Amino acid sequence: MDTPIATVMPDTPITPSSPSGNRELMNLETQPNKRRRKKSIVWDYFTVETVDAGCTRACCNQCKKSFAYITGSKLAGTSHLKRHITMGICPVSRQKNQQTPNTPSTKPGSVTDPPKRRYRASPGISSISFNQDRSTQDIAKMIIMHEYPPHIVEHPAFIDFVHTLQPQFNVASFNTIQGDCVAIYLREKQRLLNFISGIHGRVNLALDLWSSNQSVGYAVLTGHFIDGDWNLHRRVLNVVMVPSLDSDVAFNQALASCLSDWRLENKLLTLTLDRSFSNETINGNLRGFLSVKNPFMLNCQLIKGNCYARVISRLAQDALGAIWETVDKIRASVKYVKTSDTHEEKFLELKERLQVPSTKELFIDDQTKWNTTYHMLVAAHELKEVFACLETFDPDYKIATPTMDDWKQVEILCTYLKYFFDAANILTSPTYPTASVFYHEVSKIQAELTQAAMSEEPFTSYLTKPLKERFDEYWKDCFLVLAIAVVIDPRFKMKLIEFSFSRIYGEDAGMWIKAVDDGLHELFHEYLVQMLALPDTFMDEGLEVIPKSEASREEILHAGNIEEGTPQEGHPQEHSQDIKLNGMLSNSIALDLL
Repeated sequence: MDTPIATVMPDTPITPSSPSGNRELMNLETQPNKRRRKKSIVWDYFTVETVDAGCTRACCNQCKKSFAYITGSKLAGTSHLKRHITMGICPVSRQKNQQTPNTPSTKPGSVTDPPKRRYRASPGISSISFNQDRSTQDIAKMIIMHEYPPHIVEHPAFIDFVHTLQPQFNVASFNTIQGDCVAIYLREKQRLLNFISGIHGRVNLALDLWSSNQSVGYAVLTGHFIDGDWNLHRRVLNVVMVPSLDSDVAFNQALASCLSDWRLENKLLTLTLDRSFSNETINGNLRGFLSVKNPFMLNCQLIKGNCYARVISRLAQDALGAIWETVDKIRASVKYVKTSDTHEEKFLELKERLQVPSTKELFIDDQTKWNTTYHMLVAAHELKEVFACLETFDPDYKIATPTMDDWKQVEILCTYLKYFFDAANILTSPTYPTASVFYHEVSKIQAELTQAAMSEEPFTSYLTKPLKERFDEYWKDCFLVLAIAVVIDPRFKMKLIEFSFSRIYGEDAGMWIKAVDDGLHELFHEYLVQMLALPDTFMDEGLEVIPKSEASREEILHAGNIEEGTPQEGHPQEHSQDIKLNGMLSNSIALDLL
């Protein structure tokens, strides 16, 4: 019979285990103790050696000298190991460097090279892709913005510099960069054209004359306009070469090109000419040309033949030239004091003895800048007592001293130079002043010169009569546009015009006030006529739409004579629309003139 097979069971029971449990057990048995990977460059020159339990030292691979690294739970770091290599403390490294000093065969990473610091890459830098076309466009923008010569792309030093920054970049040729610059210009021109076409107001042009070293003339047309957010813009629109400066119609073509290129035939309001356009024939031709091309400019009454800044500068220079001998005397005296420390010490000592209260400090003027001459004269005039006694106090002072009559003339001169300085100072404000601000300074100068020219004091009359004659030319050109801007300003209206004109013209003020009133109404009606040519509706921000079908030409023109708050006969809704239309037109005129 078969003998049964007996199964031998162990004394300790065995617990069944799952496969995952077996894997965890194997990992615990086989996984080594992980340490952070050593990143320092010094480990290219050192080897870690375990001396005994809890003590690890770093051994130099060259001189075999060992250094403390880990003792128990203390970590010594790697700074002392770096010094051992970089400072030449290792004798073997130092000897090798002396034997092979900077030979071409030395390769980076050899044992004789000092350890170099490893820099971590900034996050995101490696993810930036290189773009050849974008880089070429950036070079073109750089050339335009900083006025670099386009040939810079062919300069060897520039090419080397760019390749150092980005070896993959292929520097474009001169022709390519030139084409990119022209493309940027055309793109920006189209963008500006779209912007100007979208503004509701008009454009004021300034026509200047430039000349090159080759005596070639260029007509430069600059546009000034205000956008819908009441921000002032100034843009150079055209630079046109003028073949013959002597031709009476030479600038008509330049102006025609500007009006055509920028679609300004019906958007031009004023034209300001450079003082170089002193030829009345040229001015007459421009007026005739604009009367045909741009009929909405008060029959070209708003063509201004002079620039505000240039007129003020010329007035100041003419005033200084009237007594240039006296000015030269004072300048020589100031130079004597300021060009020597010894002379200045004696001058200040005399000032203290005389107890002159002036806090002004003398300085030598720049004869090309009249405002510095003005400040020099003001400071010297306050110290005139010191200059008068300087000859007796300082024996070396042998310059012709200004007389008391000279100082009196300087005092009168500085009085009118102060008006010119204040008028020019508004141009240095952070925000560009509006036309109504200019009116205050211009009318003040006109009034002061008018009164001074009739003065019984001989020198005052002698000084101011030529200045008044010159300023009258500018005043006749600009008073209308400046006065209209003041009337449009709700802070002043006609009251300021009446007050200032009465000071300037006296009994004849009424005639000039009527000229402003007539010009304002004429300009107002011209804007009305323009609005009749609009599409089915016209509106302004914040106002209701007024259909053209609801108002005939006569009714719209009648709106120009309605003043706010004046009772009118007829339906109230019709008059409400007329008042809204009046406000719309006033806002449009203010947008152009202010």
